Amino acid sequence: MIGFYNRSVILTYVGLLSSFFGITRAAIGYQGDLSAFKVAFFCLVFSGFCDMFDGTVARTKKNRTEDEKAFGIQIDSLCDAVSFGVFPGYLSYCMGLDSTLGIVIAALYSLCAVIRLAFFNVQEAKRQQEEDGARKTYRGLPVTSIAIIYPLTFALRAILSAKA
Repeated sequence: MIGFYNRSVILTYVGLLSSFFGITRAAIGYQGDLSAFKVAFFCLVFSGFCDMFDGTVARTKKNRTEDEKAFGIQIDSLCDAVSFGVFPGYLSYCMGLDSTLGIVIAALYSLCAVIRLAFFNVQEAKRQQEEDGARKTYRGLPVTSIAIIYPLTFALRAILSAKA
């Protein structure tokens, strides 16, 4: 098989599969089964947890080759583009952002997420050439933050609309 398969990469794959399942639930929600949106949000949060721990798990494996490290960075970003870029944009569309302006907003969010991931990859590659070890600080807001922000916003919207 092509690629590398270790605990951290498999955790990244599980997060992507969760996002794909969430996308299918969002499509079902768009067709009228509104309870499917709850499952989609759960999948988004679960993908966020997988992403939160994949780097930690990767750093526990001390004998990784340079190819394994580079592959891990690339596969993580590719999966993040789907899980925290495309999936939230599509979920927004399915939840009612289906006007022309809504589609533009969702598409721009997805584009910004991909740009952010590419920028991080370039900066990380540069940093790794200059120094060893894990990054000590993080610049900007990670795209994975949507896994917490979006579900909280959805929950607050439900709570506030119930009180009105």
